[in-house]
Amino acid sequence: MNFPDLKLIPDVQSSPDSRRLTIDRVGIRGLKYPMQVVDIGGAPQGTVVEADLSVELAADVKGTHMSRFIGLLEARQGMLTLDGFHGLLRDMVALLDARAGTIEFRFPFFIHKAAPVSGVYSLMDYQVTLAGSIRDGQIETMLKIVAPVTSLCPCSKEIAEYGAHNQRSHITIAVRCHEPIGITELIRVAETEASSELYGLLKRQDEKYVTERAYDNPKFVEDLVRDIAARLDDDARIAGYAVESENFESIHNHSAYAMIRKDFTAG
Repeated sequence: MNFPDLKLIPDVQSSPDSRRLTIDRVGIRGLKYPMQVVDIGGAPQGTVVEADLSVELAADVKGTHMSRFIGLLEARQGMLTLDGFHGLLRDMVALLDARAGTIEFRFPFFIHKAAPVSGVYSLMDYQVTLAGSIRDGQIETMLKIVAPVTSLCPCSKEIAEYGAHNQRSHITIAVRCHEPIGITELIRVAETEASSELYGLLKRQDEKYVTERAYDNPKFVEDLVRDIAARLDDDARIAGYAVESENFESIHNHSAYAMIRKDFTAG
């Protein structure tokens, strides 16, 4: 099969542009891509990421080379490591000849958990976002997890003659770090401070344990974010954070919500 000589194919993207307008971000968004995610101290774990990759485009250049973003991921052979994320950002701006760029990966992350009494194993899934930006060689990264947990209302426990209303809650922790922090480590912070953590599979003795655990450990939505923020304040690796909790109320048709942010700007 004969292919046309590449020298004869015009490179329109690299042609000059006369409008003198720098584009802040140009690239691809919503790419689904299979990857092996490696947590700090963990083994490779298969997942499918949804990826956004973009670079800044100089005012005098017409367009960027979209195919190079895909080539960047292909060159990594489907591996994503937290400590290698900085290198990925540097490689992207070098490949696209850009001053600045951003990458965001969103993916489900699984933990093999043992039930608290029976010890039976099952998988729990969590939503994770790994994002980073680079400008003139300076890099900032953000790691975010969403952990589903149980929360039990202290007020309900105090005023009811028996029982207390509880609900499933989503705790979101987003951190900027001086040094890498693990996905599993952040998830454990959220689960430890909840009324009870969740499991994929429970036997009867496990269900008894988690029900009583939640009853003995009631938390308002305000308690959840304050307790987690206090833990993050004590971690010298963390430069800034945002902690949110949304409690999907079992006795109301709305959620309870709280958020604490410190030295953290989203997006």
